[in-house]
Amino acid sequence: MAFEGLSDKLSNVFKKLKSHGRLTESDVKEAMREVRLALLEADVSYKVVKDFVAKVSERAIGEDVLSSLTPAQQVIKIVNDELIQLMGNDNARINIASKPPTVMMMCGLQGSGKTTHSAKLAKYLKAEGHRPLLVACDVYRPAAIQQLQVVGEKAGVPVFEMGQIDPVKIAVESVKHAKDYGHDIVILDTAGRLHIDTELMQELQDVKAATNPDEIMLVVDAMTGQDAVNVAKAFDDALGIDSVLMSKLDSDTRGGAALSVLAVTGKPIKFVGMGEKLDEFEKFHPKRMASRILGMGDVLTLIERAETVIDHRDAEKLTRKLQEQKFDMNDLLDQLRQIRKMGSLKSIVSMFPGGDKIDDSALDDRQFDRLEAIILSMTKAEREKPAIINPSRKRRIAAGSGMKVEDVNRLLKQFEQMQKVMKQFTNKGKKQKAMLRQARRSMVGMNFDNVPGMNQGNSKKAKRKK
Repeated sequence: MAFEGLSDKLSNVFKKLKSHGRLTESDVKEAMREVRLALLEADVSYKVVKDFVAKVSERAIGEDVLSSLTPAQQVIKIVNDELIQLMGNDNARINIASKPPTVMMMCGLQGSGKTTHSAKLAKYLKAEGHRPLLVACDVYRPAAIQQLQVVGEKAGVPVFEMGQIDPVKIAVESVKHAKDYGHDIVILDTAGRLHIDTELMQELQDVKAATNPDEIMLVVDAMTGQDAVNVAKAFDDALGIDSVLMSKLDSDTRGGAALSVLAVTGKPIKFVGMGEKLDEFEKFHPKRMASRILGMGDVLTLIERAETVIDHRDAEKLTRKLQEQKFDMNDLLDQLRQIRKMGSLKSIVSMFPGGDKIDDSALDDRQFDRLEAIILSMTKAEREKPAIINPSRKRRIAAGSGMKVEDVNRLLKQFEQMQKVMKQFTNKGKKQKAMLRQARRSMVGMNFDNVPGMNQGNSKKAKRKK
């Protein structure tokens, strides 16, 4: 993922600070020099780096920080706060029109991933309860219309196209079509262009004038580095963009563009593409991104991703099975498949605190394929009751899955350990419930006469008896 190099360098800086215990002004200045170099190597704009380091230094050298019991932690907090400020303190939202449809114009350079990310955005908005319409306004690139239709079908979103005619006319007609058919968001996929191409930039201005879009979103490629910021500035000067969608942020890039866009253009990043699949798309959260950069993980995004993948009914069904201790290999197979839908193993682990420090060689997605192959090589009875798998069955399963008997043994042992852990939790829950019932029974027999406010009912009964 992007920021990997920056994250490692910042971790080393903070590690040195923690080793000092008490900090001096010279310690902080030395650390800030290393932070400056780390940011510049990450391809962050020089002016942005200069301002960022100045702000952090001013706060970090203050009396409250240096004299505190945990000065290193205070400096890390200041860096975290300033990173959030740099990327935008709040989560920016799409400008939704008061009267539908909301018109969104997608623009960007050729090869930035604009068409694919238009479909990703449409799928995201559909999941949010909207009824988006994708519009094929790229009439120049060969097969561009067909590409949008393919990704639109995968996203489950209809595509409006009128062939290779004037894009301005297509955009205008698409808005009319959206009104007639109840689409509340129109996403115009315009042709990719070079920002120096005056003729094509004029076409964008004509589309803007004809449709009066509520949101002009620029798609920039994170792999272009600092040039992505220059592109954003050029498009903003010519068109007046409202926001940025950063694609390929999962790639092995330095990520400096994400830290520079807002400071240089004043336009926030609203969404990021984190992979090739249509599901690998996230809303941009500055606070969460700052946590990732500082190696603190991003558990909230992981939970949100899990919620979109895991069906609530399946989750309830699994909970009942766990409580009744009926979890079998079929359930394990379902869980493996759901985890795979959440993204690559590396992307999932990186969201846990310290997950970015785990060696990539240990995060091989082919492990899922191997486990799935072993389970699928079992019979129905073996999946439901793994205890019946004897040595001859193990040899058959290994041969059928193309694995070794040792691999089958390892899976069975891991499954057995999972069952033991689940049993402990279940028994613990039963014990707690039993203790609660016992406490209730004890309370029924308690004498509340001496407890203020608790003996009123008893005294009334006593009076009646008298």
